[in-house]
Amino acid sequence: MKDAGVTVQINLTEGFKFSNTRNKFTAIGCNMEAFMSDYVNPNGFQSGCSSVCGNITNVINGSCSGIGCCQTSIPRGLDTFQVKLQSNSYDDSNCSYAFLVKDEWFSFMESDIWDFIGRVPYKFGNQTGTPVVLEWKIGNQTCGDSSLQVNYACRDNTECINSTSGSGYLCHCKNGYHGNPYLPHGCQDIDECKNATHDCEGSCVNTLGSYNCTCPEGTVGDGYNYKVNGTGCTPISKSNKVLHITLGTGLGLLFVVIGSSWVHLVLQKRKESKTREKFFKQNGGLLLHQLLGSSEQSLETMKIFTSEELKKATNNYDESRILGRGGYGTVYKGVLQDNRIVAIKKSKIIDKDQIEQFINEVLILSQVNHRNVVKLLGCCLETEVPLLVYEFISNGTLFHHIHTENKELQLSWKDRLRIAAETAGALAYLHSAASPPIIHRDVKSANILLDGNHTAKVSDFGASRLVPQDQMQLTTLVQGTLGYLDPEYLYTSQLTEKSDVYSFGVVLVELLTGRKALSFEKPEEERNLAMHFVSSMRRNRLFDILDDRVMHEGSRAQLQEVAELAKKCLKLNGEERPTMKEVAMELVGLQTVGMHPWVNQYPTETEHFLSEYEDSSYNGTIEFDSLNSYGFN
Repeated sequence: MKDAGVTVQINLTEGFKFSNTRNKFTAIGCNMEAFMSDYVNPNGFQSGCSSVCGNITNVINGSCSGIGCCQTSIPRGLDTFQVKLQSNSYDDSNCSYAFLVKDEWFSFMESDIWDFIGRVPYKFGNQTGTPVVLEWKIGNQTCGDSSLQVNYACRDNTECINSTSGSGYLCHCKNGYHGNPYLPHGCQDIDECKNATHDCEGSCVNTLGSYNCTCPEGTVGDGYNYKVNGTGCTPISKSNKVLHITLGTGLGLLFVVIGSSWVHLVLQKRKESKTREKFFKQNGGLLLHQLLGSSEQSLETMKIFTSEELKKATNNYDESRILGRGGYGTVYKGVLQDNRIVAIKKSKIIDKDQIEQFINEVLILSQVNHRNVVKLLGCCLETEVPLLVYEFISNGTLFHHIHTENKELQLSWKDRLRIAAETAGALAYLHSAASPPIIHRDVKSANILLDGNHTAKVSDFGASRLVPQDQMQLTTLVQGTLGYLDPEYLYTSQLTEKSDVYSFGVVLVELLTGRKALSFEKPEEERNLAMHFVSSMRRNRLFDILDDRVMHEGSRAQLQEVAELAKKCLKLNGEERPTMKEVAMELVGLQTVGMHPWVNQYPTETEHFLSEYEDSSYNGTIEFDSLNSYGFN
């Protein structure tokens, strides 16, 4: 699809699905965003990516990573979707494209930005297209349920296989048979003897689905070729010597088989041990040991887990243990040997050129000590991609509690305001009290966890960045979540603490309105929550978009103050936004006023109280001067 502002809907004939392993959702263009969602179920799958160009010399041929081209995966079992392409620039001299494409076919080239259609090989009349891979299946039930139905498609001599692209099944001929498994008597026996595809040294006797080997008259043995899987045929002799030789040979072969199995087992374990050792070194294990050895504090707060420990803790990463999937990996629930419940994050990929930075960041994050930040307990470096182990938070995400239809799980305005203050305090701690400062870079309601008491816990530092003390802003590849992403960061690639402030502003609006950051089922002007909120504030329509429970429980004055604070956070110019410390202080003040009406009568005492809070709110700050020697001066 091309040209910004156009929406296209695509659906497949029943029975077909888009392959989630062979296709990628791809967009080409400069300063644009491409969105993809299931238009049959708008509350289901939603995804997208953004592409910027800046200086056109930054475009890299063969790399579709957000500069001129971006890509993202699609979910399993998708057969309908709609695509929307949206430009973030007034310059529309070049077309933008968004499409689903076979992964191994597409390789991005700089020239695609000006003339992608010119090299697309597939022509359909007047239409031009890119190749996609489809998967198909029968019905919507598993093999077990379908085999009981009268319309079961698998015929004689077949086996049923559950579809890998969602519900449904496929039929295959059994081993030893070939043909069409969907036709009556479609799978016919393969005559291995006639086709000479057997392993017989003697005579071959065909059987249904297989064959047997027999030795010629005057010989004994199993008839199978001894070089493949048998003992072959030997002449019959009346001599006891031959019998002894035969027995000796048999025992010898038995010992050889046992010995070979033992050697194979030893070699396999040695190979696995060497693989774990290779990954450990490759992922910076030696550097981490060195850093841990030079810091007593690190030894107390950081543990290096073995791959076997975490494999056992997650029941070999069973799907039933999955807590959630995100852009940076999959999180599993694990139970350690001491019965501690933990969350184990299995990342998708790590840049091998930044291993030293990764190890230093893990060390820093393991020492972050704040009651509203999820604790990093340790890591495992013996796997191809490192695993991170966090404390387990039991009550789900803030996103779930805001947007659930279960009224028992919905949060009161008092809880929402407290959670906002706790989250702001945690981010302020990361920006101001951590050493070096930490920019989260993916603040959103799905990354704020709640414990049993609904206490906020900021999580998922998969995209975080440490800020050296002599560098106020970083130039990075744009990462984050659409709807929460700072527009200034999107266009300039300049990352600062104010990028987290913008994302937190979106979360604050979610708490006020109960609406999602992006809602494709809404009218065009309401799809982006931040833009719709700022527009409503400008038109004095704030109370038209607030959540009903929030309106009922909060005072209009307090809600107006919180909304004004959110509006400040959403300023397009980062310099005009408040700091997270200022946001946290204002939320604590609003929370205190809500709890104690007498505060308005004694402003001097209130100011003194809040200043004391500011001095004490970051208890637990860890100063670790030993890190100065690791490049964080």
